[in-house]
Amino acid sequence: MTKKWLCMVLVFTFIVSMLAACSGGDKGAAPKAGEETAPSPSVPANPDQYGDTGGLALPLVDKPTTITWMVASEKTNLNDSLIAKEIEKRTGIKVNFQAYSPATFADKLRVTVASGKLPDVFHGLTPSELKKIGQQNAVVAINEYIDMLPNFKKLYVEENPWVISSFGDQEGNIYTWPIANINRDVNHGFLYRKDVFDEIGIKEWSTTEEFYEALKKLKEAHPDSYPYASKTKEFIFRDWSYGWGLGGKDYPTYYDEASKQWKYASIQPEHKEMIDFMKKLYNEGLMDPEFLTDTDESWTAKMTSGNKSFVTFDWIGRLDLFYNQIKDQNPNYNLRYGTPVGPTGNGATLPKIDNSFSIAVANNDNKEAALKLLDYLTSPSGATLVTMGVEGETFKIEGDKAVYPELTDVPLVDIKVLEDRYGLWLQGMYVNSDKRSVYYNFTEKEQGAQDKRLNAGNFEPYDPILNFTDEETSKIAELHTALNKSANEFNSKYILNKNYGDAEWQQWQAAAEKQGASQLVEIFNNAQKRFDEANASKL
Repeated sequence: MTKKWLCMVLVFTFIVSMLAACSGGDKGAAPKAGEETAPSPSVPANPDQYGDTGGLALPLVDKPTTITWMVASEKTNLNDSLIAKEIEKRTGIKVNFQAYSPATFADKLRVTVASGKLPDVFHGLTPSELKKIGQQNAVVAINEYIDMLPNFKKLYVEENPWVISSFGDQEGNIYTWPIANINRDVNHGFLYRKDVFDEIGIKEWSTTEEFYEALKKLKEAHPDSYPYASKTKEFIFRDWSYGWGLGGKDYPTYYDEASKQWKYASIQPEHKEMIDFMKKLYNEGLMDPEFLTDTDESWTAKMTSGNKSFVTFDWIGRLDLFYNQIKDQNPNYNLRYGTPVGPTGNGATLPKIDNSFSIAVANNDNKEAALKLLDYLTSPSGATLVTMGVEGETFKIEGDKAVYPELTDVPLVDIKVLEDRYGLWLQGMYVNSDKRSVYYNFTEKEQGAQDKRLNAGNFEPYDPILNFTDEETSKIAELHTALNKSANEFNSKYILNKNYGDAEWQQWQAAAEKQGASQLVEIFNNAQKRFDEANASKL
């Protein structure tokens, strides 16, 4: 260990404490991985039987190789799982999993990184933290090995040339293996009680004015109700912002496609239009007075009772969860996905590629084997393996979906069941997906949400993914913290206080400028210039 690396490790023990904690129960960790080499697979891989490997030849190594892989999972006996055995069979690489429950993973990672004994593959650092240890040569600069990684090259260099400049460091080195094609098209949106709408004779809204009129009719039919309820507290402004053209992954900073400039949403005229609309709903008793403070339990009671609240914004899984909760008392309960509200008519666009896992490869003797394995898992063949299993052994295809003959006794085969039974869908391991997987099995109501948005094409453009320096990242965090606190306070007062109007709005705009709104967007626009210059010859 070099003195430089040792110094970095000591500093990093403080940095990594900022890691976001994962949720889940604590069932302990798997045994520590050994260092011995693996025996030869008992059944050698047939390089022609596993489908599209993207140009990789199987097996991936010419001698038995063991790598360690640190993952977050409640299944701590992964070394005996189907995924471990099948990877070894196909690639010649034995994966020695170090599995820790999601609840303890961040702490285990902190200790592991501080020790300087990195697993061959791991995940969980923030992008800035990963860049720091990458620049100390602790993890591999993936771009230096592109010629041996045909799937990485195709997906992240040829088809999406912005990836390295967005996810890499200022020197053009990328230390994170991105994940692709995991998100569904639609996960959240406006939900409404279609059974109540039908009973009263209200058609689903298609414009913001029709949304307002629908709430008025609901109030007329149920005077004691508050037709719109919310449990997301101050995040309601983010959730609604897409319909006013203000939404984005960095909200309340967003990219305005028309002007090709980054702006601060909370001081824009469109934001005032949005909160004016909310104020109107609040003043007319159409929005629950507790919309900024309500708890999950209280909100659930309002949305599942007969006449309390009928419209909300939430995850599409709620469409069936609420029905299953209330069907014995109200078999006609019918929660459905509604059209986005706001003048643009758009909802959020989920990323097709992101670096949220920060999957990295340690810079050691196993780096090439580890990189090749990640490349295989990125291929169509590897994506099928880690998200579906082995065709003919674990699953078969019916129609265009995977079904599991061994699991016919399981009421709902979801990705947690597949993780527990076969070691599939491991957090920190899946890097691409097969859309035939059960994760993309939608109920009739969930499919309706996908179809509604896809048919309408009403997706707000996804903002550019910018690359910030350490200094910029620190300044953005500082400015965002102060501005967001003030913005949320102003938004609340503006809606709840009938005396708030244009004068208070102008005062807020001036206050936001003093708190650094212009400075914040200047940082984003400077990074945008670098992004445009870096990608001018690629796009």
